[in-house]
Amino acid sequence: MSGFLAGLCVAILPLLATGFWLGRRTARPQNLGGLGTPVEHATFETLHTASLAAPPLRAGLTEETARRSARRLRSLLGTDALCLTDQKQVLVWDGVGGHHRTEIMERLAGPLETGRGEAFPLTCDTPDCPVRWAVVAPLTVDERVHGALVVCAPRESAVLVRAAGEVARWVSVQLELADLDQSRTRLIEAEIKALRAQISPHFIFNSLAVIASFVRTDPERARELLLEFADFTRYSFRRHGDFTTLADELHAIDHYLALVRARFGDRLAVTLQIAPEVLPVALPFLCLQPLVENAIKHGLEGKADKCHLQITAQDAGAEALVVIEDDGAGMDPVLLRRILAGEVSPSGGIGLSNVDDRLRQVYGDSYGLVIETAVGAGMKITARVPKYQPGVHSAGRLGDG
Repeated sequence: MSGFLAGLCVAILPLLATGFWLGRRTARPQNLGGLGTPVEHATFETLHTASLAAPPLRAGLTEETARRSARRLRSLLGTDALCLTDQKQVLVWDGVGGHHRTEIMERLAGPLETGRGEAFPLTCDTPDCPVRWAVVAPLTVDERVHGALVVCAPRESAVLVRAAGEVARWVSVQLELADLDQSRTRLIEAEIKALRAQISPHFIFNSLAVIASFVRTDPERARELLLEFADFTRYSFRRHGDFTTLADELHAIDHYLALVRARFGDRLAVTLQIAPEVLPVALPFLCLQPLVENAIKHGLEGKADKCHLQITAQDAGAEALVVIEDDGAGMDPVLLRRILAGEVSPSGGIGLSNVDDRLRQVYGDSYGLVIETAVGAGMKITARVPKYQPGVHSAGRLGDG
């Protein structure tokens, strides 16, 4: 997060300077609609234009994102033409002089290799072509050149060279943030795969064994349990979406509990208290079921009498508060801390470290699991989930495929 803020500051300061410069150049007495001085007005316009250009670039450098951001970038620089390229081709040309594409790409070999900007005159046989000079500013992410921002103008300008360099650095920051977003997505996908691999083979074996035991004595019961098993595994191994809704996650937990109850009978008592208003809240996929599985494992193991499991989901203003509590065997708090820190194998707490890591990655460190436990005292796990978080959207209902 600190790297993100530093990058943001690096990106914003040049734009403020550019806005200040534009304001100085264009300052004149006029009614600015309450926006203040001409300098303040120009700064606002610069930042507003930059904010409109940023979202497409946060998806990476492609023909589509370049097309959607190019006009805003050209407006930011106030130039006759602008193009964005990758290492091989012009992705978009905005403005006049599009016939210079081939010449531009031929001159990009040096800047793309060295990562250094360059300015050069354009050769043109078209008498009325308004662009005669080009400024190349490479776009770099982690010291690797991904492409270039090229600005074309009627004449050479030292101010334009500096302005193009500043905007190129800002674009590079947006591309770096896009790269971080993609890395985070790949990490979350890898962790979901790891979590799926942790779904206990013993649970699958025991579920199928329970279903088989009812085939002869109660075929209808066996059929119901088989459907519960199919629905649970279908949800757990679905292939789309990093996020789901609280309603879908609880629905999957209900399938899971039906199979567990069939095995343990009266030894397991479950209480659910769910506030309807939090059911649409989006949250990371498979982040509650492992907590329930952990509660049942530690609630029933080493305990001969009945285990009580309570699941509550409450509306807490801007957040949904989910609590999973059991009165089972509990765990040594020192061992739990070592599990969450990754110092020991998570076999003692199924999926706890995985869920804790994913919540922190998505929402920030203040949203990790809060776990209260002691040997023989059961376990209480609390998860806070913001009702709204940028980039957190459910992929759709379970039946969507």
